[in-house]
Amino acid sequence: MQSSVGSRHCASGRCASRRPGVARTSLRIRAEAVVIPDGYTAVSPRGDRLLVKVAEEETKTRGGILLPSSAVKKPTSGDVVELGDGRVGTETRPFVLKPGDTVLYSKFGFMYTDLKLSGQDYILIREEDVIGIMPRSGAQAEDIPDMKPMADRVLIKVEPTADMTVGGVVLPESAKERPLSGTVVAVGPGKYDAAAEGKRKAMVLKEGDRILYFKYAGDNMETPDGTKYVVLREDDVLCKA
Repeated sequence: MQSSVGSRHCASGRCASRRPGVARTSLRIRAEAVVIPDGYTAVSPRGDRLLVKVAEEETKTRGGILLPSSAVKKPTSGDVVELGDGRVGTETRPFVLKPGDTVLYSKFGFMYTDLKLSGQDYILIREEDVIGIMPRSGAQAEDIPDMKPMADRVLIKVEPTADMTVGGVVLPESAKERPLSGTVVAVGPGKYDAAAEGKRKAMVLKEGDRILYFKYAGDNMETPDGTKYVVLREDDVLCKA
């Protein structure tokens, strides 16, 4: 990645709309984000990437209960602002997402690039790395059951683990095994298949299937009532139960 704005490219996007009379400066790169210099008002993504405005941190629950700073989670959702041109190599891929969609993405930063533009937080991310589409802007944990998975991902409602052994011994939380089974709540549109004239591979799983999955796969989530979900790739499903 070039650190100069002279080429007008930054973080797999293109810096645009530089106001007249503003001198070109170098990008200031921080551990948290790539800071777009003052004077630039927009970034245009390229290829199969999209620009997402990051949601604000949740400082209180929807019921109005204030959260202590230690409980405030890093935002992992945001609204799609702009799409790239879809060009990957020699082909142009159609997007499933559109501007205005609220998306959920992984909390691990290596899947995207943080940007700071005009004091606002954004990310550049490939559509394939988006976990799913949330039902509305400002979505919270209680909206997880209504999420639409992306690509070849599936949304699984996890079956609770046993609280005691067969002999009646109550298990502490630390001794319970991580759940390995659940029920399919929703499936994605399928993985893009360049070899099949740009079509997507059909999903094998369907809503209502009970499955077993690899215990270290996917992104785990939980609703306010304690119901657990996991979003994982279809390939991480071991079998139908």
